[in-house]
This record gives sequence, C-alpha cells and structure tokens, in this order.
Amino acid sequence: MTAVITSAQPAASDEPRFKLSLTVNGQAVERWVPVRMLLSDLLRYELGLTGTHVGCEQGVCGACTVLIDGRTARACLALAAQVDGCRIRTIESVAASDGTLHPIQQAFQDCHALQCGFCTPGVIMTVLSHFEESSRLDLSDDAVRRMLAGHLCRCTGYLNIIAAVRRAARLLGREAIEQTEVPK
Repeated sequence: MTAVITSAQPAASDEPRFKLSLTVNGQAVERWVPVRMLLSDLLRYELGLTGTHVGCEQGVCGACTVLIDGRTARACLALAAQVDGCRIRTIESVAASDGTLHPIQQAFQDCHALQCGFCTPGVIMTVLSHFEESSRLDLSDDAVRRMLAGHLCRCTGYLNIIAAVRRAARLLGREAIEQTEVPK
C-alpha cells in the first residue's frame, strides 16, 4: 500500500486552486495547487524532488524532462493541473532504493558523460524512455543524436553522452539494430 501525500484545502484566496491527484514515482499525491502552477514547480517546491532541473523555462534545454504516463515531457511547459490523474516519473525514481545506480546512470558515470550534471537528469529520463519502449535500438551516431535532440549540454560536447548510451544498451542487454551505410 502506498502512502498518499496530501495537503489540506487552502484558505480562501484570490488565486484559483485545483485539487490534484496523481502518482509521482509510485506514490499517490493529492494537493491543492494554484491552477497556473507548473509541473516543475510542483515537483521541486511542493514535493522536494529537485532532480528535475529548470534551465530555460521554455522547453528548449530538456533539463526538466520527466516521464508522464511513460512518455517524455518538459515539466516546465506542463501545468500541474494538466497531469491530474497521471503517473509521473522523475530522476529520483531511477536508482534503486539502496542507492545502487541504474545501468543507464552507471554508464554515464563510467563514460564520464557528465561534467556539471545540470542536463544529466533530463537526458537520462529520455534515454530511459527510449530503452523502455524498445529492446532493439539504432545506436548509430545519427540515431543517438536524434534520440537526444532537444537536450542542450554546454559541457560535454555530447561524445561521451553518445558513448554512455551505447554502454547502457550493453549493460541492459539491449540489441543494437545493425545499420548499413546509405550512399550519399
């Protein structure tokens, strides 16, 4: 049985509020939130899940990427009220409860695929989503770059991130689809 995180109905105020019920990282959450509260603000400031980073606040950098009902989404672009009834998964759910890194996280560490780490949670959530969708992946440079499109990293130059995605596939036993060169 999962605990339900609740907050009491708010006192009357000028700002309209919405009673939100959703599941975050497997835990039921019920909250009264301002109707214009962003999902990123709910996660960070109401639930204390600070792994969801907010960079550009315009959905461009990808740092705030989470999974909503198993699909990647930018938490800075979604209103909390829009995800009522949904299952949200953040970077905090990826490692095991004992702190053991998920193979994707381990691959990023092994391949030195992070420097400042600001973009890393969003990138990992995107990679996780792709790996959960298919056991066979195209791991060519172009395909991995397409997978990571929408994620900005100012530190790494992406080469180690691409290497980490390939290593994660090996650690997870994912089969790479063989790609043949297409003449140009």
